[in-house]
Amino acid sequence: MIGFAGTVLDERGIAPKRWDAWRPTVSLCQHPDFLVHRLELLHDSKGGALAGRLAEDIRTVSPETTVRTGEIALRDPWDFEEVYGALADWARAYPFDPEREDYLVHITTGSHVMQICLFLLTESRRMPARLVQTGPPPGRSPGAPGRLAVIDLDLSRYDRLAERFAAERREGADFLKSGIATRNAAFNRMIAEIELVAEASREPVLLMGPTGAGKSSLARRIFELKKARHLLRGPFVEVNCATLRGDTAMSTLFGHVRGAFTGAQRDRPGLLRAADGGLLFLDEIGELGGDEQAMLLRALEEKRFLPVGSDREIGSDFQLIAGTNTDLAAAVRAGKFRGDLLARINLWTWTLPGLAARLEDLEPNLDHELEAAARRLGRRVRFNREARTAFLDFARGPEARWTANFRDLNAAVTRLATLAKGGRITRDGVERETARLRDDWRATPVTDADGTLLAETMGADAAAKQDLFDRAQLAALLRVCRASDSLSGAGRRLFEHSRRRRRTANDADRLRKYLARFSLDWRGARDRVKQGGLDD
Repeated sequence: MIGFAGTVLDERGIAPKRWDAWRPTVSLCQHPDFLVHRLELLHDSKGGALAGRLAEDIRTVSPETTVRTGEIALRDPWDFEEVYGALADWARAYPFDPEREDYLVHITTGSHVMQICLFLLTESRRMPARLVQTGPPPGRSPGAPGRLAVIDLDLSRYDRLAERFAAERREGADFLKSGIATRNAAFNRMIAEIELVAEASREPVLLMGPTGAGKSSLARRIFELKKARHLLRGPFVEVNCATLRGDTAMSTLFGHVRGAFTGAQRDRPGLLRAADGGLLFLDEIGELGGDEQAMLLRALEEKRFLPVGSDREIGSDFQLIAGTNTDLAAAVRAGKFRGDLLARINLWTWTLPGLAARLEDLEPNLDHELEAAARRLGRRVRFNREARTAFLDFARGPEARWTANFRDLNAAVTRLATLAKGGRITRDGVERETARLRDDWRATPVTDADGTLLAETMGADAAAKQDLFDRAQLAALLRVCRASDSLSGAGRRLFEHSRRRRRTANDADRLRKYLARFSLDWRGARDRVKQGGLDD
């Protein structure tokens, strides 16, 4: 039980003539069928003596109850912002363990502001608890424990508290982005939406996007955010479905009983069972076989399934995040993926853009990767100014394909940091690394990176109708457009050499006419397609 020492109601009974008065904090521990094992009795700087007396009285009526008093520093117990902040800090530091303990919050004592703040913290799951309210016994019943009830309240919000909630949501979004100050507006809106859904829903989530776009990392961050807010009690379980092959696929996911097949010498719980109460991330879910898809659908809908070789169902209540770099709708049309399973996991779906579609986020991600590399190496690593400029110019230019997306960037920074003498990355080091990247990309056929960029810009149907030559050329042009501040600036970068030969050429006009060939304009080259039109 968590509650405040009440300076009005709990004071009764201390004076000699009020020994029979009802005191809510003491009454909590007097109910014969409601044993409080531990009471966290909070008080302000003036309530220490009262809290100590209450602890003594509770030991008299309920020796089984451990009372732990704790001071909450408050200058003004009627200041919403101060009280909420102090209680939020206390809750953040408290070692809640919902798997082992049941928590309740007593809101009868304390100022009205304290009661409201306790309600808000409980409602938002900052305190993973239920609310309890107590009341005096009916009539005159000296020494009776009084009434006790679990309640639900509907309280109005307050502007300053709402701003604090907004700040906490921003903290959640920053957490999902690994603290990277991303600048891509569409990506930031997507992350803000994911943060809201992560807190409010346990329905399946589908993350789409090219290989290396960060699906696995985002899934783990969603889990860590939900765990920190006491929304999940179980573990994070991850598997790449592309690694599941043959007879072992069913056993790996759903488990088996001893003797189910040759070599099954003991029971195996399976990954779905291991994820009970937690989060299961199935990456490349499109690689699952038909039987596994059918079993997974039933497990999602009924929270029960049959291990291989067993005639007894087992249960597992997990949240699913699925990842894929393929078009599952096309897989359904081709008969390779179940339409009913897609419908079940398609409630919350987001497509993570590749690095080439987020060039404005390249610089903060470069800093993030450099800091991570420095931690791994155990030494400080930095670019000199000339080297940093050279790398960013290359990374945002038409030659940079980023076919493996953030994995390419991670590998490049790791090599640069490891080879940096004295922890200083120089222009020579950058030139060697960019030459290596060019060679790697030249040896790699055009993959879905260009196709993804075109699909995000002009729509999947229009992108699919482009020749391979036009796809590669238009993708390179779009990357420059997204890294430029204006139509003229993009034109100057694209036509730098031909401008010198054609002195009368208008770069912006040339770019505008080229885009028009594909029914695009400057805005279309900069933005991602949204259902029904372009993003605002």
